[in-house]
Amino acid sequence: MKYDTVIFDLDGTLLHTLDDLYYSTNYALEVFNFPKRTYEEVRTFVGNGVKVLIEKAVPKDKQEYVTEVLEVFKEHYKMHSMDHIYIYKGITELIRELKTKNIKIAVVTNKFHAAAIDIVDKYFNDDFLVTLGETKELNKKPHPDMCNKVLSLLNSEKEHTLYVGDSEVDILTAKYANLKCISCSWGFRTKEELLNSGANIIIEEPKELLSYLDI
Repeated sequence: MKYDTVIFDLDGTLLHTLDDLYYSTNYALEVFNFPKRTYEEVRTFVGNGVKVLIEKAVPKDKQEYVTEVLEVFKEHYKMHSMDHIYIYKGITELIRELKTKNIKIAVVTNKFHAAAIDIVDKYFNDDFLVTLGETKELNKKPHPDMCNKVLSLLNSEKEHTLYVGDSEVDILTAKYANLKCISCSWGFRTKEELLNSGANIIIEEPKELLSYLDI
């Protein structure tokens, strides 16, 4: 099978963004005098969008404050979302090689859409044909809506599309969208966590993806 399209998750797949999510989460919690969360806790909370992140971060007996904490988080993150970001080693070279091979590439993320656009534009210029973040119009991952929208925009077929992500959410997204999933071990989940979540193919370096374009 030849693949001509690759859809990438963003956080933990293309970019290391966990530090800024961690700082903004704890900033918002502190505003309400709630206990801070550890880096490890925040790592396990991300993947389903910022609303779920905050729901998990806010104490169980204070869930009525989630909406207010979320708004504080968003305001802080808007100003600090790129303070500590970096592109994972090997991603720039991978993208260059995919473009050389005329592979269509896109980003689908549960990060809210405006932030996703800003971050992708800054770190990848116009490398990606489509960037789609969380919006009110489409169900977020793992629902297949976002992937289906991207495939429609790119005029790509599912059987010729790979999905690349770093979490259990991405594994389910690919499953529900009927796409072949490539899981990466350099992101927010360990190889063991990915295997326990049902990952079938795990790569440890970005360049390994190239070997799956024609299988």
